[in-house]
Amino acid sequence: MAAQTSTSLLRLEHIPNKGRGLIATQDLKAGQIILTESPLLLYSATPLFSHTPSPYCHNCFRTLPPSQTFQCPSCSNYLFCSQKCLSIALNSSHSSWTCQTLSHLQNPTSPLSEKPCELQVQARLIVAAYNLAIHTPSKLQTLLSLHGNPNDQDSIVDNAKFLHSLISPFCSPHMNFSAELAAKIIAKERLNSFCLMEPYSQKGPQRSIKAYGIYQKATFFNHGCIPNACRFDYVESGEPGDEHNTDIVIRLIKDVGVGSEICISYFRINKDYSTRKKILMEDYGFTCECDRCKIEASWNDGENKYSDLPHVIFLSKFVCDKENCAGTMAPLPPKDGEKSNVLECNFCGNLKVDLAT
Repeated sequence: MAAQTSTSLLRLEHIPNKGRGLIATQDLKAGQIILTESPLLLYSATPLFSHTPSPYCHNCFRTLPPSQTFQCPSCSNYLFCSQKCLSIALNSSHSSWTCQTLSHLQNPTSPLSEKPCELQVQARLIVAAYNLAIHTPSKLQTLLSLHGNPNDQDSIVDNAKFLHSLISPFCSPHMNFSAELAAKIIAKERLNSFCLMEPYSQKGPQRSIKAYGIYQKATFFNHGCIPNACRFDYVESGEPGDEHNTDIVIRLIKDVGVGSEICISYFRINKDYSTRKKILMEDYGFTCECDRCKIEASWNDGENKYSDLPHVIFLSKFVCDKENCAGTMAPLPPKDGEKSNVLECNFCGNLKVDLAT
């Protein structure tokens, strides 16, 4: 696992037509790790009434070992990969209040049992955020300072009212939780969360989401259809009980000069123009007007007219060609000041030598 990286490499600034973004404070090299950050909030993406139990530890989200697991002593719904993970969870994410509330929500008679999976996962979010407020109120305030607010006509408001009505009976009056707070939490999560993905399988189906994380600093990276950085996560790495396996790692794809904005892609970079446009508008509320989008807007679906265009060359070099992958390749971190000619995929972990370096 990478060591914590100095935030002095980055500066938060207002970017015209974008809002806040992160700027390089010095010249940076391809492969350099510019940020390693632990999640502010982390919660399972498994619906409360899933047909199959989650195969992941409910603390670190590693795949549960086949031999021995550790069960919450108060309920039968949650398993952990080690005694250490269980102990950590009982004092944080799976506190007695969380355990009691989730057990109530997962009762077969719960109104949530017939609701869509999305609403069931949002229930996990609200419980996790309320639990955060109980144990570390300052972290909830940090979460609420992030971008995103519910609109009066938004379904977020209706969902928040419904979910808060189910959860509020377990909240003490002094907690000051409300449907308005729940709506803000859902709105913040919608614009600021990152997905922790299931392990890659070359022959299997596309990877599903196993958890969501919100990261205080990483959320300020703006989107780029031709990004100069990408995110790595190493959820399955390290020893059971390692508290940093859910850290997000941001690594540069190419050199970045001082004063330049650092961007990541909010999805796999090989998606076509119409797909990118749809995702960015529906999920993030904006239309991208980068050079790649302007060029591809005039193409027919699937067309790739000009192989010598900079963005076409970029994609041919940095999109992983391993079967069932299409992740983003980035150089390994520099050693002794020298850039590496080995590229690593942020999706499947595939390594390949960049002969052009």
